[in-house]
Amino acid sequence: MENALSFDELLDYLDESEDQFVLDSVATHGFLTATVIGRALPNWLDILFEGQTAQIPSNVIDGIKRWRQEIGNELKNEMPISLPFGEDEEGLDLSDESDIVAWSIGFVDAMYADEAHDWFDDDDTAEDVAVLTLPMIVLSGIGEDDPELVAMRNDADRIEQMAASIESNLTELFLLFHTND
Repeated sequence: MENALSFDELLDYLDESEDQFVLDSVATHGFLTATVIGRALPNWLDILFEGQTAQIPSNVIDGIKRWRQEIGNELKNEMPISLPFGEDEEGLDLSDESDIVAWSIGFVDAMYADEAHDWFDDDDTAEDVAVLTLPMIVLSGIGEDDPELVAMRNDADRIEQMAASIESNLTELFLLFHTND
């Protein structure tokens, strides 16, 4: 394997890559978060790189795996996930080009990546999953033809509340999928 990348070098690779099958660092974090929180996704690495994993340098693959492990460790140690977006002096940027939208796209990509590992297939938890993932779904922009999702997206107060709930929703989702209660 090539020399291990530092975390900053990994982020630089993701953000500077011109390969169409490489997500930027923020969307990659969303994707990795969903793979840790949700149902097991055995082929997550191939899905992340759209089946082009063989073209990715081995030190990048290693860095991605280590990053995913760190996200999992945060949750297992009952720490909130460090999200790659937040408010600045002007508040939270919710524009289509914002980090929270990119992160949500990555999250939703992983969430719906494999029908064999459907997050909604358990009747006992499907409603909870729907409520807890709604902010990410709305912010990702999927469902452009769904009038309810469009209305939520256009309600500034509601979208801010949804964005603010992501951190706690992630913890709840993790517990929902990874505990027997």
